[in-house]
Amino acid sequence: MKGAIAAAAVAVMATGAQAAYPHHRRAHDLFKRGEESCIPGCTTIWTTVYGEPTLVPNPPPIVPTTSSAAVVTSSAAPVPETTSTSTTEAEVYSTPEAAPTSTKVVVVVPVPTPEVHDCPTPGTYTFPATTVTVTESTTVCGAETTKVPAGTHTVGGVTTIVETATTVTCPYAKETEINGVVTSVIDTTVYVCPSAGTYTIAPITKSCDVETTLVYPVPTSYAPGTYTAPEQVITVTETGYVYVCPYSSEGLVATTSVPVVVATSSTPAVYEAPKPTTSAVVAYEVPSSAVYEAPKVSSTKTKSSSSSKSTSTGKTYTAGNLKGSNDHYGITYTPYESSNGDCKSASQVKSDIQILKQKGFTIVRSYSTDCDTLSSVGPACEEYGMEMIIGVFVKGTGCSYDSPDIKTQVDAIAEWAQWDLVKLFVVGNEAIMNGYCTATELAELVTVVKSKCSGYTGPYTIAETLNIWQQDGVAEAICPVIDVTGANIHPYFNSETAPSAAGKFVAGQLELLADICSGNEVINLECGWPTEGECNGLACPGEEQQATAISSIRESCGDKTVFFSYENDLWKEPGSCGCEQSWGSKNNF
Repeated sequence: MKGAIAAAAVAVMATGAQAAYPHHRRAHDLFKRGEESCIPGCTTIWTTVYGEPTLVPNPPPIVPTTSSAAVVTSSAAPVPETTSTSTTEAEVYSTPEAAPTSTKVVVVVPVPTPEVHDCPTPGTYTFPATTVTVTESTTVCGAETTKVPAGTHTVGGVTTIVETATTVTCPYAKETEINGVVTSVIDTTVYVCPSAGTYTIAPITKSCDVETTLVYPVPTSYAPGTYTAPEQVITVTETGYVYVCPYSSEGLVATTSVPVVVATSSTPAVYEAPKPTTSAVVAYEVPSSAVYEAPKVSSTKTKSSSSSKSTSTGKTYTAGNLKGSNDHYGITYTPYESSNGDCKSASQVKSDIQILKQKGFTIVRSYSTDCDTLSSVGPACEEYGMEMIIGVFVKGTGCSYDSPDIKTQVDAIAEWAQWDLVKLFVVGNEAIMNGYCTATELAELVTVVKSKCSGYTGPYTIAETLNIWQQDGVAEAICPVIDVTGANIHPYFNSETAPSAAGKFVAGQLELLADICSGNEVINLECGWPTEGECNGLACPGEEQQATAISSIRESCGDKTVFFSYENDLWKEPGSCGCEQSWGSKNNF
């Protein structure tokens, strides 16, 4: 959920006028992982290779010894010179001559690591456009950030899941101090996993006395190509904010750029993107435009479902069938404990899905493959006759299949292949709004996902807010590659919308959305109302207000709406609106 409330919201009247609003951060965007620990007895063998650019002096050349040389000068200790006379013998030490030296310059090849910008005070910041060309594949230290409270926090590292005793070799990022300067470098480690389990290799531990934004390195691989970071103009409403501006790629075609991790056993290991063990909201406002937030790390587990794999190519899409038979079509669901964000067990997920079925929902929307979503939510939906909206989540580490976290998700979904359960495939959630993708890049990603998941023949869409859909170039790039026009519509973030008018607002947004991609069916992919937080004009949170708003939405367009969300997320930070934890709405159905 976006913690910001738009400085100026446009009212939507009965005619369905649309408001451009930044709104809350989604559940998937702040996924908090279950604890990950190494089983006692692990042995780590470290190999460190520093790749810092520097001036490297060549060693002094050794002067060859000849019969005419009286003095031999070398890099070793001075060698005594002996002279003789007819009367005495004495040892005379000559002063060593300085050996000539030369230097060679190590050419520093620029790489498109995300640029980290400090925003010390509130205000508007402009970061100029930058272009970097990479001519060969390379792995370097990228940057991730997360806002944390005072205390000790573990971030970064590389997580691996193994099913038997395995030894792995992988690159990882770490911080080291050289001459008083803290530098991020890529190391390689051989890691012994004595048994099946989840192992986090080389995490970084940081401590802070006050709430702060941690910046930490992660291994990031880049394929040959041209990478651009477009000019960004952001408005910051808090002090000490850190903004990470990612590059996007174009040009040369490259294969996957996942850092190579070598397992010495026959059982393949599945690797997750690095992630922090704490989760926090960092939000600020950009009125009437995209809301940029520090990228959050999300992990992806890719264990296959134990159920037999479907051999079907999925359901054939017929326009008009993305609609419920009652007034509450779907609900967002992530398999995380409400209180602490830990992963739920398969039995807990099964119980939740059973409850949702009993409440009359037809479909559940997941955002990614995090926390065994495919292997826990999928079988539960199959058992209780529910359908799924699945997704690939895009964050600030890249907007292509070559991005390790995207590749892991796409490959996991392609391997899972339970297409009979899938009603809709969503690629990206507010990826354009957050500055993670351009419209062209996102369209290209949709096309690649289609090719990788070719067994699925159902509809595809993306999830953006209506004001993003209405920006120049978005519809032109996206409409040709999708079948359904999807949007996240939250009436709470329109200051002129009272709870009783929530349904009218959403219906108006859907009418405008229908004009974006001519002929496409539309769907409201996220919609809810918080029970706690600050009033946003006429939009005030509360249990009674939530009940009123949801009733209004159900009456006007509930059959085209995916409600947000199943439970409260108490493990999140409240956010600037004070509302981030309280969107759970299951009691209203």
